[in-house]
Order: sequence, then C-alpha cells, then structure tokens
Amino acid sequence: MSRGKVCHVPGAAAVEAVGLTVHYQGSVALENVHLRLEPGDHLAVLGPNGAGKSTFLKAVAGVVSPAAGELRVYGHRPRGHICIAYLPQRNAVDWSFPVTVREVVAMGRVGRLLPWQRLRPADLTRVDKALAQVGLAPLAGRQIGELSGGEQQRMFIARALVQEAELILLDEPLAGLDATTQDEILRLAGELAEATVLVSMHELGIARDRFPQVLLLNRRVVALGPPEKVFTAAHLREAYGGALQLVRTVDGAFVVGDSCPREEPKS
Repeated sequence: MSRGKVCHVPGAAAVEAVGLTVHYQGSVALENVHLRLEPGDHLAVLGPNGAGKSTFLKAVAGVVSPAAGELRVYGHRPRGHICIAYLPQRNAVDWSFPVTVREVVAMGRVGRLLPWQRLRPADLTRVDKALAQVGLAPLAGRQIGELSGGEQQRMFIARALVQEAELILLDEPLAGLDATTQDEILRLAGELAEATVLVSMHELGIARDRFPQVLLLNRRVVALGPPEKVFTAAHLREAYGGALQLVRTVDGAFVVGDSCPREEPKS
C-alpha cells in the first residue's frame, strides 16, 4: 500500500500499457503500445523527434488520456497518484514566475498534507535536506529563472525527493546541457535507486552506457530491453529511418541521430 491517495496493488507493475493509443493535437502520437515495467526499473526512452516520447511520459503522469487501450501505474489508472513526479521539458515551464527554488522544492510536500495544513517543521527539514543533496542549498532563495539549465533540472529532482516519489518521469532533462552537467544529472537520477525512473532523451550513447533498460519508440514499441539487445541495426533502422546515419571513421563506426544542441557552460 502506498502512502498516497491511491493504494498500490501488491505485485503490480510500476507501469503497464496494453494497447495504449494516444492522440495529440489531432494526430496519433502513440499507437497500440504494449509494455510492462517493474518497480525499480531505470529506463531510457529513445526515438526520433515526433516519436511520442513526451506523450508517453505525459500519459504515464496522467496529463493526457488514452484514446484506446489501458495504462496502469501500480495497478491503477495514473490519475490520483501522489507517488508520480513528472518533470517536464524546460521549455514548458514559465521561468519568469515569481517563485524561489526553495518554494518549488517545497511543492513536493503539498500532496502529503491535508487541504488546510501548512508545511510542518519536518517538511521544511526535508526540503532543506533535498536542496543540500542536489547542491542547491546556496541558491534556495533565488528566483527560478536565474538558474542555469542544469540547476533547474537539479531543482526538479530535489522536488521529487521531497515528494518521496516512487515513479519519476524526466522529459529530456539532458537537452541543451554540456557534458559535465549531463553527467551530474545522470548521477543524481542514478541515486534514486528505489524509485522507478523513466528518462526521455536523444543521446543514444548515454542510454547505452548508463541505463540497464532502453525503450526504443516510434509511435509503437520498436524494442524494449537491455541496450545490447535493443541497439541492433534492424531496430535502429525501424525507429529512425532516414533520420539515422552510420558514419565510419578511423576510430570506428558511429551512429548519428537527431540529438539536441548543448548549452554552453556558464562562467
């Protein structure tokens, strides 16, 4: 049983989709998706632009509803769970909103309070601990728009920690970040060992090296499993088609996809 509003079904999958179809802006974004993820799985979600990666995470979060099929989180429909932490793409956030880093992180406790309750001393202690854990304690009083891209992602991870989330959905958290910052975000995500973590991304090499499970998606499930079984020529060709190129160099063969540009580190 969870501590939230929805009781988990014993032995249920963390995420289970059966014939999941989702429409987005009048088009089919996901079609007949079947998959099962167990509690504690850490999964990279890959595919070309328009493959349905973000739509899949939104469906799991309960932000969008299926047009057909079923999607269950710990045995129930996604809505009503407070164990789910959904971290959207940075361009979906209003960074000019007048709220501080500490206030955003503290929002992770709201679902665990009664409607009339304010944050208790124990809640505030948990907020401060999470800020320290992700290295943002010195920036707790800053307005969120003053943060770098990597700091913004660390803030959202701190909010998930405060929420005590059991299912964490990160939508392209590495986009626009330099390699050092990407590595820090992945390190923090990897420390969420007891949680089920789904990360959508474009970086095939990072997914291969840092994730035990990979979902290759292009509206349908192309492949799901360990990277060595998913990253085959046939699967990559089916998922990416003309968007993927194999480039041979003196150092070996490299697969080049439609990755996002990186943000230059701030001085």
